[in-house]
Amino acid sequence: MSELLAFQDAFVAALAGDGARLSPWLVSSDADAPGLAVYRNTIAKGCVDALADNFPTVRALVGEEWFTGAAVLFSRERPPEHAALLDYGAAFPAWLERFEPAADLPYLAGVAHLDRLWTEALFAAEAPVLEAAALASLPPDTLAAARVRLHPSLRLATFDAGVPGLWLSARAGDDALELGESPQTLLLIRRAGAVSSRIADDAEAAFLRACREGDALGRAAERAAEAQPTCSIASLFAGLIADGAFSGLDLDPPA
Repeated sequence: MSELLAFQDAFVAALAGDGARLSPWLVSSDADAPGLAVYRNTIAKGCVDALADNFPTVRALVGEEWFTGAAVLFSRERPPEHAALLDYGAAFPAWLERFEPAADLPYLAGVAHLDRLWTEALFAAEAPVLEAAALASLPPDTLAAARVRLHPSLRLATFDAGVPGLWLSARAGDDALELGESPQTLLLIRRAGAVSSRIADDAEAAFLRACREGDALGRAAERAAEAQPTCSIASLFAGLIADGAFSGLDLDPPA
C-alpha cells in the first residue's frame, strides 16, 4: 500500500509539472511522458467547467471567452487539492482581486465572493430549523435572555457599494445591470435543499451579527434598533424565523 500511495503522490506531482517524481516508475528516462498531457488536459477542462458552475454570475458578467481564459490561468496556479470539484474555487475571489485584466471591473471579486457564499450555503451541514411554535410559550424576559443558534447554511456579506443588488440582478438574468452606491448586505440561507438570497436591511444585518457574536436576543434587538430606529423587532424576528435563519434556541436565566 505504501508503494501505491507513493506512486499516486508522484503522479499528482507530475500532473502539476514535477515530472521527475515519476522517474522510478517509468520504463524510459522520459520523466515528462506524453501521456501525461492527456491527463493534464482532462483535469484542466474539469477545473474550468467546475469554476463555470461555481461562479455563474462572474461568467455571465464577463462572457465565456474572458471567463475561460481566467479559469485556465487560475487552475494552473491553484490546482484542486482533492478529487471532488463540487466546491472548487475557494481562492478564486481573492485571486480575481490580483488579476490584472479584472482591474477595470472592481466589483468582480465581490461578485465572485457572493457566488462562493452561495456554494458554501448549498453544501453547509444539515441542521433543524427553529420554528415559531417553539417560542410561543416563553415569557418575554426568558426570550430576551435566550440565545439563538444560526443555521449552518446562513451567510451574511456586507459591501460598501451595491454589489449584492448587482449580483441578484445578474443571477435573475436581468438585462439592465447597475452598481448602486449605497452599502448593501446580502443574506443567503438554504432551506429544503434550495438556497434563497435577498438584501437584508440594516436592522436585520445588525441583529444577525449580534446573534453570531453570541449576544442574547434582547441585546440583539437593541443593536437592530440602533441600526434602524424605525424597525419593528417583532416583525424582524418573525421574518428571520420564516426564512429559516436559526437552528435552535439556548435558554439562559434572565439577568
